[in-house]
Amino acid sequence: MRYVSTRGTAAELEFDDVLLAGLARDGGLYVPEAWPHLPTSALARYATMPYDEIATEIMWPFVDSAAGTLDHDAFVTIVRDSYATFDHPDVTPLVDLGDGTWLLELFHGPTLAFKDVALQLVGRLFDHVLHARGERVTIVGATSGDTGSAAIEACRDRDAIDIIILHPAGRTSEVQRRQMTTVDAPNVHNVAIEGTFDDCQDIVKALFADTTFRDRHHLSAVNSINWARVMAQIVYYAVASARLTAGASPVAFSVPTGNFGNVFAGYGATRMGVPVSQLVIGSNRNDILTRWLASGVLEQLEVHPTLSPSMDIQISSNHERLLFELLGRDGSAVVDLMSRFRAEGQAELDPALMGPVRETWSAARLDDDETIAVMRQVHEATGLVVDPHTAVGIGAARLARRDPGVPMVCLATAHPAKFPDAVERAMGERPALPARLADLFDRTERYAELPNDVAAVQRFVDDAVR
Repeated sequence: MRYVSTRGTAAELEFDDVLLAGLARDGGLYVPEAWPHLPTSALARYATMPYDEIATEIMWPFVDSAAGTLDHDAFVTIVRDSYATFDHPDVTPLVDLGDGTWLLELFHGPTLAFKDVALQLVGRLFDHVLHARGERVTIVGATSGDTGSAAIEACRDRDAIDIIILHPAGRTSEVQRRQMTTVDAPNVHNVAIEGTFDDCQDIVKALFADTTFRDRHHLSAVNSINWARVMAQIVYYAVASARLTAGASPVAFSVPTGNFGNVFAGYGATRMGVPVSQLVIGSNRNDILTRWLASGVLEQLEVHPTLSPSMDIQISSNHERLLFELLGRDGSAVVDLMSRFRAEGQAELDPALMGPVRETWSAARLDDDETIAVMRQVHEATGLVVDPHTAVGIGAARLARRDPGVPMVCLATAHPAKFPDAVERAMGERPALPARLADLFDRTERYAELPNDVAAVQRFVDDAVR
């Protein structure tokens, strides 16, 4: 397997180099040169196989390479160890909500968010590759809430990695922030940026674009711009399909969507042969993707704080991967579209391309009041408490569902205890933190506060990893 950049000019790489590079040198995102195919017989087998064995089988074609450091036996061990950290034997269990709707619980990992599914694996892959090469890296990432804590948990105390995570000051939940800033490890550094998640993400991209700085610190990324994140998330779409229909008939998915990596993994599953009839994008007030699907126009507006902060985004980086596919894998066309979008704040996709997109993709938007209403309705109907992001996904599924006869799987992306204020507003009481986080509010926080300024962050990185 080799990988190409969505912008068409960066060198093709094999998996190890894509893992460590994160963002391509031409500013693009890496995608596989060709999509591996899963035969229908594989999905039938997956109906009863353990999660780690399914994950190994699905991901190995993406990892296998002539010059890589990973042999199959080592990969089997890494995958098995990654999912041994989850507190549910099914890793990503399905819960029946009735009326043909299912909840895919993705929050049973160490930091209670779906990011663990990928990052427990990615941290171990980094460790293996770096030690095999005798190298070290500085990981720089931006988080809207959950990626940061999951990445820190995966990378803490690893002697070949320094990790620096930027979060938007005052725009994550307190639980999300404390899960990052209370980790006492010498290789972990947190920074609160005076701005939005989009500002944090732009700073990270600027650091990577400065090739001298990038090379000096051997920068790498664990954001969903890193292909390994998407690769690992493809697995649970295939698992859900196998558990519900053994691959014999289609399944629909609804995904609360911020940076587009999670729902793009669903698209990746379809490219591998998983029968998916519909992919629903769930948006909050920051609804650039919902508006794009309706009009074909990408238009960047102001970022508004909401009860679902991990989705408070106007520039969804992984959307570029889908645009690359829609534009016939033409890197120059992607560069032209993205340049217009960044220069003018909007760009329109050829209307002729939007018809085929809408055959599979749907979208719906919920504001905070509608999100709270869904949280209440789910609790009244099932006794389950869901977090606000999951509620957006459930609400979007209800609004956009096309065929009631097709199972609808709503991705539950975070444990409700990560968003106690929203849960209290919906239910009248705050959810208890799981035992592993019971003392979270007693732990000491450690983080720097910096302006929305690339040079200030560069100085911080220079000092932190000197």
